[in-house]
Amino acid sequence: MTHLKSSLATAALLAGFGAPALAADCPVKVGVLHSLSGTMAISETTLKDTMLMLIEQQNAKGGLLGCELEAVVVDPASDWPLFAEKARELLTVHNVDVIFGNWTSVSRKSVLPVIEELNGLLFYPVQYEGEESSKNVFYTGAAPNQQAIPATDYFLEELGVEKFALLGTDYVYPRTTNNILESYLKQKGIADSDIFVNYTPFGHSDWSKIVADVVALGADGKKVGVISTINGDANIGFYKELAAAGVSADDIPVVAFSVGEEELSGLDTTNLVGHLAAWNYFQSADTEINADFVKAWKAKMGEDRVTNDPMEAHYIGFNMWVNAATAAGSTDVDAVRTAMYGQEFPNLTGGTAVMLPNHHLAKPVLIGEIQADGQFDIISQTSEVPGDAWTDFLPESAVLMSDWKDLGCGMYNTQTKTCVQTLSNY
Repeated sequence: MTHLKSSLATAALLAGFGAPALAADCPVKVGVLHSLSGTMAISETTLKDTMLMLIEQQNAKGGLLGCELEAVVVDPASDWPLFAEKARELLTVHNVDVIFGNWTSVSRKSVLPVIEELNGLLFYPVQYEGEESSKNVFYTGAAPNQQAIPATDYFLEELGVEKFALLGTDYVYPRTTNNILESYLKQKGIADSDIFVNYTPFGHSDWSKIVADVVALGADGKKVGVISTINGDANIGFYKELAAAGVSADDIPVVAFSVGEEELSGLDTTNLVGHLAAWNYFQSADTEINADFVKAWKAKMGEDRVTNDPMEAHYIGFNMWVNAATAAGSTDVDAVRTAMYGQEFPNLTGGTAVMLPNHHLAKPVLIGEIQADGQFDIISQTSEVPGDAWTDFLPESAVLMSDWKDLGCGMYNTQTKTCVQTLSNY
């Protein structure tokens, strides 16, 4: 950091009363790295707004370590290489203490070498494919065992789905997730011929042939289900085409991993009623703490603005970071990282999120059914499930574990008892 430590007087005063001296440059700078333009703006702009609200709320409580928090907002514009440039700018030009950001995995992987080189700290709030563990990232969204696998089990066990259409946007998250799901489905006895996989580019708009292909899967009378890892504004065209084709949730249910309240707010949901999404949070969660969160959000942003899962992930991650920095008496990345392990914070669905040594949270898994008003009826909810950085359903990953607290390793091979430390594996 290059700015002056204007909190020294406060720290000295506190030290005089027997409290630990606090070490932070004022203001404490919080980097916000979310696309405000381009194909991902539909999802990410809300997360920028969420961070501004959380920072404002924390400043109203007195800030952090005697300092005011200052948001430093940049726009990587849905341009994956630009994410890396903007992350470097945040760390070297603006000297931020922490970064909250990214949505797509390709943008996160673009940022990863930069924050590891510069020892930055990223809180990543979106469900993702797993198969990664960095000491510089806290993954506050769902790993596959906290979303994709439970949703697939719901299709198999509750809906009797026999044929699966895995539809995704063409980048690392859908491809890796579907690779895991293909392996999982085959282990569950689903034939290779009963799994249809299709990828489309970001912003894809012509869904007529793909929807027709999905409908054709059921020609033999078997129950078809769609698992969707379609991201961004391409979802609008996909659901419109489903409706145009007269496909209901009873005919071919869809469970989405990247569609929440924000995405549905721009759609006519009349014909989407009954389709599903799997997340760790829905706005409709009936708890007092969630009612307060939603009320604060709407008071700041307007009654028409909705909350969603990645917002809750930022809410949990931000508050854990504040508590960890407070416990450490510093915003220093290494000190905060150590203080993060075991951090607990109430989630908005009624339980408690816990930060694990693998930099993932223990979180509940929720499945919601789309309602006519664009909200979700929660039809399934588990207790907290510990996030797993490395899936059990790929042979090369099943032997790996992540433990940054005691082992200091994100890729520990449990068979060879050795730590694999190669960035190329990311």
